[in-house]
Amino acid sequence: MKNGTITRRCRCTDPETGKDLGASCPKLRSRRHGTYGVFQELDPAQDGRRRRFRRGGFDTSAKAKEELDKVRALMAIPEEDDAWGKTQISDLLESCVKDKSPVPDYDEIRRRFQTGQALNSKVTVGEWLDTWLAGRKRLRKSGYARYESDIRIHLKPHLGHLRLDRLRVHHVSEMFDAINERNIEIQEQNAQRRAVADELKATPNRGVENRARRKWLSAQLDAMPPFRRITGLNTQPRIRITLRAALNVAIAQQVTPAFNPAAHVELLPGTKPKALIWTDERIARWKETGERPSPVMVWTPQQAGAFLDFVAQDRLYMLWRIIAFRGTRRGEACGVRWEDHSAKAGSLAIATQLVQDGWDVYEDAPKTASGVRLLALDEETNTGLLAHKARQQQERQEWGEGWQDTGRIFTQEDGSLLHPGKVSDLFERLTGAAGLPPIRLHDLRHVAATLMLAAGVDIKVVSETLGHSDTRITRDIYQSVLDDLARDAAEKVVQLVPHPRKPLAAVHDEQANPNTASRRPRMVPPRRKEVPKQDRSA
Repeated sequence: MKNGTITRRCRCTDPETGKDLGASCPKLRSRRHGTYGVFQELDPAQDGRRRRFRRGGFDTSAKAKEELDKVRALMAIPEEDDAWGKTQISDLLESCVKDKSPVPDYDEIRRRFQTGQALNSKVTVGEWLDTWLAGRKRLRKSGYARYESDIRIHLKPHLGHLRLDRLRVHHVSEMFDAINERNIEIQEQNAQRRAVADELKATPNRGVENRARRKWLSAQLDAMPPFRRITGLNTQPRIRITLRAALNVAIAQQVTPAFNPAAHVELLPGTKPKALIWTDERIARWKETGERPSPVMVWTPQQAGAFLDFVAQDRLYMLWRIIAFRGTRRGEACGVRWEDHSAKAGSLAIATQLVQDGWDVYEDAPKTASGVRLLALDEETNTGLLAHKARQQQERQEWGEGWQDTGRIFTQEDGSLLHPGKVSDLFERLTGAAGLPPIRLHDLRHVAATLMLAAGVDIKVVSETLGHSDTRITRDIYQSVLDDLARDAAEKVVQLVPHPRKPLAAVHDEQANPNTASRRPRMVPPRRKEVPKQDRSA
């Protein structure tokens, strides 16, 4: 490493020529005149280009020497035979000259150099998230879209400007605090818009005053923000998972210190909706208020049977039946192929699904590895699929050349793929026409789980049939259903004991009024034995 130099110069010019006097300025004899600068030869670039570290504007030679010492200390970090390390340090110092930024801290650069981390510590969270997301192209389309949405909507706006190596737990916590405050604002604005919309709907379009009122209300609606969804407490852990995954890769590649702030952030607890059964009391309450007791509602076996009877003549009857009895997901039912059905074995393989992205539809593997499974079919369902195949062949003949051979069991009339969104809309219309309490199409899958649990099927078999990766997921979703089954089991246990039963209220009455109590054999305490007098004296 060559020795650096400290120079002194001024901006004095020759009055006659207007050129800088430079070192010939007579005032340079005074140490107070001019400014000091440093010069240090750097290691050549990879292309052989000569590089120098130049920096001026120091008031005293001591300050200039301090700057030169910092530069030389950084250049001394690599070993003498470490050409690559010297190039990296020189690259860092060259970037400091170009950016006019201070010389980096020696201890920080030494730590990064020894741990193999990038020496340029100016990578922001936003830049790293873009780099990390670009390397996730092999993910499922839905998974990539989720990461992209979390980064674009939440992570980059709140954390993107921060330096990656300076991201701390409190930064992430403040992001979620801001999200919750934004949720409150959105809810208030939604409530205001809903109130104006309800008033506009209730105001008749007759009369001069009413029309003027409607015009004013319409103007108010146009000026208000549109209805928006909040980022709920059940969504926020997903955002944290995205950030934690990106930071884990940064730690593994030694881009940032081995500490993940996202792993230490505490979030407000969220509650997953539990599956509730449509009991008579809940139906009455729903008819009165129009509100569902839970986002996840499940039909009783009688209600499920009423729906299947109502749609018995629908061309997609077998699709509804398979979801209701075997619990397939919507995309799995729409994407199942004839090659997946074995009439001889009475089974249906779930190996693919149709995924809705926006309004576009594409084919993909099941949601999880456990989603690839083999479903056993009952005799009626197996026979029904063969009858459905015969009807599909008839439709194929009617369409002729216009038929689209997709190989799917359930298709549109021309053989083209079913759109999952349209299937959900059709199910909602059929449910309303049948006069049944509303459930989502996905809730019909929950009906299958309820039927299997009510039939006494082991929880592990139910979990495997639904394609859950763990029985804990099944128990968590259907805990309320399991509670109802536990109460039924308790009743059955009591029924096993053969003895006449009397209401507990009558028993309490008898205990309170002994005169009206029935005569029952009682245990008589033994009489005390008389002791002879002579024995008493003894």
